[in-house]
Order: sequence, then structure tokens, then C-alpha cells
Amino acid sequence: MKLTRVDTEAASILRKFAAQAGMKLAGARIRRTSSRLCLGVEHGDYNGTDLFGVGTDRFIWMAYKPNGTNRMRFFDGKFAADGIVEFQSGRIPRPRHPSIAHTWARFAYGCDHVLRQAGFSLNTGFDAVLFGNIPGGGMSRSASLTLNLLITMLEVNKLQPGRDRMRIIDLAQAVENEYIGSPCGQLDQIMIYFAKAGMGTFYSPSDRSIQYVPLGAKAADFRLVSLDTGTVRPGLEKSTYRIRRAECDSFAALAGKAFGFNKLADIQDRKLYQAVLEKFRQTHPNECDRMTYIFEAKNRFRKMLNAWRTGDIKTVGAIFRADGIGLRDLYKISGPELETMCDIARTVPGVFGERMLGGGDKGAAGAIVATSSVKALQAAVATAYPRSRPELADKFAVHPLQIVDGVTQQDGLL
Repeated sequence: MKLTRVDTEAASILRKFAAQAGMKLAGARIRRTSSRLCLGVEHGDYNGTDLFGVGTDRFIWMAYKPNGTNRMRFFDGKFAADGIVEFQSGRIPRPRHPSIAHTWARFAYGCDHVLRQAGFSLNTGFDAVLFGNIPGGGMSRSASLTLNLLITMLEVNKLQPGRDRMRIIDLAQAVENEYIGSPCGQLDQIMIYFAKAGMGTFYSPSDRSIQYVPLGAKAADFRLVSLDTGTVRPGLEKSTYRIRRAECDSFAALAGKAFGFNKLADIQDRKLYQAVLEKFRQTHPNECDRMTYIFEAKNRFRKMLNAWRTGDIKTVGAIFRADGIGLRDLYKISGPELETMCDIARTVPGVFGERMLGGGDKGAAGAIVATSSVKALQAAVATAYPRSRPELADKFAVHPLQIVDGVTQQDGLL
């Protein structure tokens, strides 16, 4: 893998963290896991839709090395107050224990818990330091961290997750669902774990298949851009995401019993959609709005996928924008800072589309932008966002993104 300036800078930070923690990591391997940007359907995974997205170059890096004991030791200098997180496999707080609610260590504990529950024996300990630059919400920081930890624990113990390549996805979801209590789906894990540089990842839940879709050769020169609002969203277990998922699951069960389907994405044609709407619009107006977003976004999905294949990036952007309006007005999962970013981006010529990203409430929005307009977008945000959100004037950022591999290993940096 070709090293970038960002990788060498991250390695330098990891060396400092290792010295701060008193860990001897000379010659350690570094595992890098990416962020992701979903192009469709955001919030579609737990509703049963097809998914499409890319890996993006905001990362979590973990330098790790066996320590000759049976104990795992982790240190993240960004959370130095937590100190070194140290434990022997199996000797961790029970799932969803109040003591882990506000510490990043819950992800390390959760990975150990889920792997043991799946029958893996983790007897080889290691030391590890972590550093990341993924915004705090919207680009799948928790999924990136969880995958990094799971893969590393297995590798150090010379274990394989099995022949089913989706098993690591199931394990990563279980960490959040079962141990932490976050009701996440699998979109984030899939789009990171399977991401390939320069390619879109298409996932079909019907057969759990992965296809790589190249961007059409005639595509306009463009960049994906992260619009980090400077806000940090609490975990999905503490956010509006949990409420929306519960609404969709309960409504799918209620309406599905009447009309014979299991997930909102099973509503395939407009006749069925209209019938469900007619029956429940008066008694369940909010749930009907959620269903409408999923139905419309699902219908836009194939057009977006075809536009990607042919290189019609303007249409991809237009659908990205339409999805964002649906997420704002029908799914009601966005937040004021996210929409401020989108409002600013929408005024810039050459911005093809913009919307909130990820679980909602806080974190980062995203935009699809002509490369020639990136500087204009950065300038517009730098001027307008602090005026609208002065309390965040020193915290927001605009990051042009590359489409990258989701999981890589680096040797020889420490």
C-alpha cells in the first residue's frame, strides 16, 4: 500500500502516544480502517433496502504488538483521561453496564465479549495505541474502530472469522447491538470492510452479496466533501437514531401484518404503498412519513446506481440532495448544524448535492462537488458557518475526500 503524508503523520502521533503510555511498540504493525460515505440508502439497512457507498480517507489507525502476556492493553491519547484500558479476555464489565456508558473502552470490551460468545479463545495479549481523525458523527467512527479492534484481536491470536465473509460484519454489529446497546444496522460496517479504492460498493440484502461498481469513465471531475459541523453526536444508543429505528420496526410489524410484508423496503410498488398510507395516515402520521422516505429513496436508488455506472455525477448529486431533503422533512433525523452546512453548500455553484450523513442529530454532512468548486465551498463555509454558529467557529472543518480501501495494514512505520 502506498503511504501518504497523513499516514506518516499518524505514525508520528502513534509513537508519541506509545511513549506517553510507556508502551514499547518499535516495529509494531499499524492497521488503518476508513470512514465511509453512503450514497444510498441512508437509514436503509435496518429497513431492508439495497445499499451503495464508498470508503473515504478519514481514518482510525491502531499500532499493535504482542506483549508476551495474556492481557490486552489499549491507549488513545485523545482520551488520555481514560488512561490505559487493560484487561484479560473474559474479565470485563457485563454488557450495557453503566460504568462503560461514557468510555471508548466499551468497544474494546465489546469486541472481546462478542468474540468469546462466538467461540473464539483470545489468549495472546498485545499492546496498542490508537489515533483517529474521523468526525464525531456521520462517517462511522464507531464501526471503523470496532472493525479495527475485531480484526486485530483475531490476527494476534492467529484466528480466522470463518469462510463466510459476512461473519465479521455480523460480529461488528453484535458488539454495538448486544454489548453497547446501540441499535445500529450493518451499513457502516459493510461500506468500510469491503471498500475498495476508486470503487463503489453495492450490497444486496436479499443474498448478502457484494458487487464493486466502477464510476463511469465520462464522469465530471468531482470530489466528495465532508462538512464537519464541529458537533459530536453521542452514540447511536443515545440519539434520535434509536427512536427512528424503533418507529420503523414497530410500524413494519403493524402494517406488515395487515399487508403481508416484513420490512418497509418490502413495499415494492406504489399501489401497495398507497394502500398502507390510506390505512394508517390518520393514526400513524409520523410512521407514514418514515415509510414515505424509504419508499421514495428506494425508488431513486436504481437511477442513482445507473448514473454512477455511466458517470452522470450530476444525477448522483441530485439524488443525494433529494435524499437529504427526505431525511430532513420526512425521516426527521437531521439536526440544525447539519442543515446549516447543507444550506450553505446549496448556494455554491458546482455543488451537485448535499445532505446530512449517518445516524443524524450531530456530526458531519456531506457534499458532491465539482473539483473546481471545492475552494469556493470551503470559502463559503468559512464565511457563513461561524456567523450562523458562532459557538462552533473554532471547531468546524471542510475535508475533500478520496475514495479509498477500507482496511489496510502498514509495516515499518514504528
